[in-house]
Amino acid sequence: MKYYDLNIKGTNYHQDKELILEAHNLGWDYLNLLYSPLDYQNAIVYKEELTEDINQLLLSNDSKRTIEIEFGIELHPKNQNELIKFSQKFRDKTKFISCLGGDLGINRSVCENSRIDMLSRPYYKQRTCGINHVLAKQAATNNVAIELCFNDILSSYLTYRSKIMAHFREIISLYKKFKFPLVITTGASSFWDSRSPKDISAIFKSLGLSKEDLANCFYKYPKEIVDFNKERENMIILGVKKIDKEESNET
Repeated sequence: MKYYDLNIKGTNYHQDKELILEAHNLGWDYLNLLYSPLDYQNAIVYKEELTEDINQLLLSNDSKRTIEIEFGIELHPKNQNELIKFSQKFRDKTKFISCLGGDLGINRSVCENSRIDMLSRPYYKQRTCGINHVLAKQAATNNVAIELCFNDILSSYLTYRSKIMAHFREIISLYKKFKFPLVITTGASSFWDSRSPKDISAIFKSLGLSKEDLANCFYKYPKEIVDFNKERENMIILGVKKIDKEESNET
């Protein structure tokens, strides 16, 4: 099985490179680096050079494994209207859009918006897990992934850590009932935040996820999002793909 991490915090060329190499060493196969809309415009300029640099280093080190890299945008909207505006503006400019949750209105709007790929940390600064059965159904219907960020456990202590883990259990319970896409990420922003998929799996197994669930969270759901977005530009409407004449003849 391959391991996808859809939330690595992109910063600059050198720090991004360090994060990618460490993630590769720890066993990750696909990384999605997230930037603010402004930083994304700067980062996309060096994406090709960074990818080539990484591939050459892995080749020179005789690595038997490669790593796939993509850049995406993380939105921090102030309100629901801003979320709609941003999702329309940036959907055609990137292959992945994540939106930081926490505000209950934002959480609801994201779950209802098929232009957004992932609701990041719906529990952020909340006394609850941030979603309920209504939002869980909406996320499943619109194929919006709900993110559980491991760094929230790693960077917290005592009662706050126990609260985060309680939120995770609630979301996992909703996931098992409504089957929305559930994604586990590292949320790493530095070398020190990086952890292996096996280490993270052990934590989430204790929170109630089965081996099959973990395979879905680390591979099946992220890959479905990635594959869908590769075809998004060819879709006339959601779920209806435009094919060219040559592709039609081949089939």
